Amino acid sequence: MTSTGTRDAGLARAVGTARARLVPFLVLMFTLAYLDRTNIGLAEQAFRADTGVSDAGFAFGAGLFFVGYAILEVPSNLILRRVGARAWLARIMVSWGIVAAATVFAQGDRSFWSVRFLLGVAEAGFFPGVILYLGSWFPRRERGRVLGYFYFGLPLALVLGNPLGGALLSLDGALGLHGWQWLFLAEGALASMVGVAAWFVLVDGPADAPWLDDDAKRALSDEIAAEERGKAEAGDVSLGRAFTDPVMLLLVALYTLIQVGSYGLAFSLPTTIATLLDVKVGPEVGLVSAGPWGVALVAMALLPDRAVRSGREKQTVAVLLAVAAVGLAVAATAPSALAIVALSATAAGITAAQPIVWTFPTTRLGGAAAAGGIALISSVGNLGGFVAPNLRVLAEQTFGTPAAGFYALAAAAALASGLVLLVPRARQTEAR
Repeated sequence: MTSTGTRDAGLARAVGTARARLVPFLVLMFTLAYLDRTNIGLAEQAFRADTGVSDAGFAFGAGLFFVGYAILEVPSNLILRRVGARAWLARIMVSWGIVAAATVFAQGDRSFWSVRFLLGVAEAGFFPGVILYLGSWFPRRERGRVLGYFYFGLPLALVLGNPLGGALLSLDGALGLHGWQWLFLAEGALASMVGVAAWFVLVDGPADAPWLDDDAKRALSDEIAAEERGKAEAGDVSLGRAFTDPVMLLLVALYTLIQVGSYGLAFSLPTTIATLLDVKVGPEVGLVSAGPWGVALVAMALLPDRAVRSGREKQTVAVLLAVAAVGLAVAATAPSALAIVALSATAAGITAAQPIVWTFPTTRLGGAAAAGGIALISSVGNLGGFVAPNLRVLAEQTFGTPAAGFYALAAAAALASGLVLLVPRARQTEAR
C-alpha cells in the first residue's frame, strides 16, 4: 500500500474509532445538560403551586440560567483550552449536577432566581467546550456528521426526559418530598455521576488515545494540524479576531435568534400540550410532549451530514428555520391535532438547523480565536434562552392572548431564516 493509502486508511480508522468511543458519551452529557436546563418547564405547574413563585418571576428565573452562563462562557472555554477538555468538562458536569439538585430548596422568587443563576455559572463552558473538543478530533468533512450526532442530546433530553420527568413528578409525597423535588434531585445527581465518569472516558486529543494505533494517531493528528495551519494562514487564530470579525458577529445574532425559538419551544411545550389536551402536566403530557422531539431526532439523523457534504449548509438552515417559523405560527391558533403536528415540524426544523450552524465558526477559526469565538457565539446566543420566556409572557400580556407568544417566537425564527443567507461560504481548510 502506498504511503498515501496508508495515511488514508489510518485516518479513516482513527475517525471511525473516535466517533464510536467519544460521541455516544458526549451525547449522554448533552442530554443531561439540556435536561437540567429545561426540566423546569415540565415542573412549572407543581413547582409554582408549592413555592409561590409568580408567573413573571418564573419566566425571569427560567431565563436567569442563561445570564450566569453568558458571563463565564468565554473564560471557561479559554481555561478548557489550557487545562484540557477531560478535566474541565468533568468539573463542569459535577458542579452543575450539584446545583441542579439544590433546586429542591427553592422557595419563592428570590431563591429560585439564585439557584437558576448559579446553575448557569456552573454549566458555563460546557457546550462551546464540546464544540471546540470535537474540532480537535474530527476533520471538517466529518464535522457535520458528528455535530449532528452530538445534537441528538437535545431531542433525546425531551423524548426521554419528558416521560421520565412525568414519572418523577408522580412520586409527589414519597419520603416527604414533592414530585418536582424528586425531579431535580434525581436528574442533578445523575449529571454529577456522569461527570465523574467523564474523567475516565474522555481523552484530550488523538495523540493521547490509548485505543488508537500509531498510524491512526499520526494520520488524524496530521489532518487536524493541516486544518489549523490553513486557518493560521488566513489570519484567524488571534483571540481579538473572534470579537471583531463581522461574520462572527453575524453568527452571534443568528444563533441568538435560533435560541429564542428553540428555548421558547422547549420551555412552553409541556404546558402547551397540557392546555391542548385539557389535562394537568404529568405522565400523559410527558409522553405526548416526547412526540415532537422524536420527529426532531429523525431530522437530526438525516439532514446535518447531508447538508455539509453537499455544500448547501446555508440553504438547508434557511429552509429548516422557515419551517420552524411556520410551525410556531400555525400552532398558535390551530386545533389540538394540527397544533401538535405543527409543533413537531418546529422541533425538527429548529433542532436540525443548529449543528449545521456550528460548522460555520469551526471552519473559520483556529487556535485561541476558536476557543473565544465559539464561546462568544454560545454565551451571547444562549441569552436567547433568557429572552424567550420573557418575550413570550410580554407578548401574551400585551396582546391579551397566548397566541401572541407563539407569534413572537415565530418572528425570531423567520428572521434567523433570512439572516443565515448573509453568512459567507465556508473556506475549505482540509489538508488536501
